[in-house]
Amino acid sequence: MPAEYLFDAPEQPVVPVEGEAREFPVRRIFCVGRNYAAHAAEMGNEVDREAPFYFTKSAHALCLSGGEIDYPPGTADCHHEMEFVVALDKGGSDVAEADALGLVYGYACGIDLTRRDLQAAAKEKRRPWDLGKDFENAAIIGTLTPKAAFGEIGEQRIALRKDGETVQEAVLSEMVWSVPELIAHLSRFYTLAPGDLIYTGTPAGVGPVQPGSVLEGEIEGLSPLRIGISG
Repeated sequence: MPAEYLFDAPEQPVVPVEGEAREFPVRRIFCVGRNYAAHAAEMGNEVDREAPFYFTKSAHALCLSGGEIDYPPGTADCHHEMEFVVALDKGGSDVAEADALGLVYGYACGIDLTRRDLQAAAKEKRRPWDLGKDFENAAIIGTLTPKAAFGEIGEQRIALRKDGETVQEAVLSEMVWSVPELIAHLSRFYTLAPGDLIYTGTPAGVGPVQPGSVLEGEIEGLSPLRIGISG
């Protein structure tokens, strides 16, 4: 007999897949900090080359490309961070770097929205970043492209336009920690599972969005991303 809930169960967050009727169900969202040296520098930081570091977002922070969202509450300084997103359809722990790409289903364009003022206040007080990073519509994502259709990760251009002007631009090879390195390292601390997403960090050029802003992200070989910000 199926269980009865006190209220309607939350809807399962999903991401559409290019050329597929089936959708990708999202389990967890991991995000990588300071994975492009130029971005770390613009934020007044240095890259920790001993090991990557992470923060998380709720799966219900997911926001699909193509619509319009409200300017986030509780902030006067919300920033865009364009990212290459990795989607896993297999799991494991203590995964060898040589086997890491075997866990990957595909890739997508993503934007990590950040309430920068709240993040800065948390850093100053040496508190967690949750209020600055994990909120509704804070993990924007485009349509997934299967790994085989994308090919090897290398010199693909990643870029973001705000209101038609290019504000972020790099190539994926500029990531400090590669996708196999990230998966292998992350699997030492979590048992990775199908449905996990990894936002792999942002290039330089992050900056504020305003009500009325339109963000358009692109990575060569992937479906582009577009989101509007309303008042």
